Amino acid sequence: MCKFTKPVIPADATADERRSLMFEAMYSADLSEETEKKSNLTYLSWSQAWKLMKQFYPSATYKIFTNPNNGLPVFESEMGLMVHTSVEADGITYEDWLPVMDYANRAMKSVPYTVQVYDKQNKQYVEKRVEAATTFDVNSSIQRSMVRAIARHGLGLYIYNGFDHINEDGEPQVQQTTNNGYQQKNNGGYQRQQAQPRQQYNNNRPAQAQPQPQASVDPNAALKAQINATTDVQALISLYLDNTAVIEATPDVKNLLTTRKKALQAI
Repeated sequence: MCKFTKPVIPADATADERRSLMFEAMYSADLSEETEKKSNLTYLSWSQAWKLMKQFYPSATYKIFTNPNNGLPVFESEMGLMVHTSVEADGITYEDWLPVMDYANRAMKSVPYTVQVYDKQNKQYVEKRVEAATTFDVNSSIQRSMVRAIARHGLGLYIYNGFDHINEDGEPQVQQTTNNGYQQKNNGGYQRQQAQPRQQYNNNRPAQAQPQPQASVDPNAALKAQINATTDVQALISLYLDNTAVIEATPDVKNLLTTRKKALQAI
């Protein structure tokens, strides 16, 4: 059973002081008996998270955003599918975006596609298939997103201090292939899907046709600079939560985040 002490709020406390006391109480709540381990990852179920949230804030509410184009609770782009939720308590609303992911934390799309991952044992790249997302996958992501939105209020936020939701030993995705034959290098989704096949054809053209000035620009340079500039794990967690889609879709950014986390924990 969750071990926590609801703080006594002084009558003359300001709104910020009240919220700070509540945040500290929620952050300090011991959820060890409410969490569970799955494949070495720590999970807090949405039902437990919401039950505890209502114990702290009886008037708390949540929202599941729907796509205005089709009314569905999922948003799609070339990078994949994402869900969007928010949780409001004491006049403060925290929103969360989360990719729809498979069992290996790989971004899912509305169509199946393949990725090339590095097989450490055989020291070669192998092809793996990512299935098309189902309504079950979308619903599961919605509940996980809601737990993350709750965590921004303090409850269970410490679970993310170790980045248990990041698979540090995961295999980097090199390129994706949709079922229509197009290939796209895993660059975080900043280029159109059709751009990569054209680049492949360019390899057979004369040398003077090769230069592509924009190819040398790292679209994630600003995010990498932010990661390197973080001075504590808490700031790194917030940065991850705000940029989950790009980080999960870009192996070098994900590895940089993990390396920075370890360096900060060692201080």
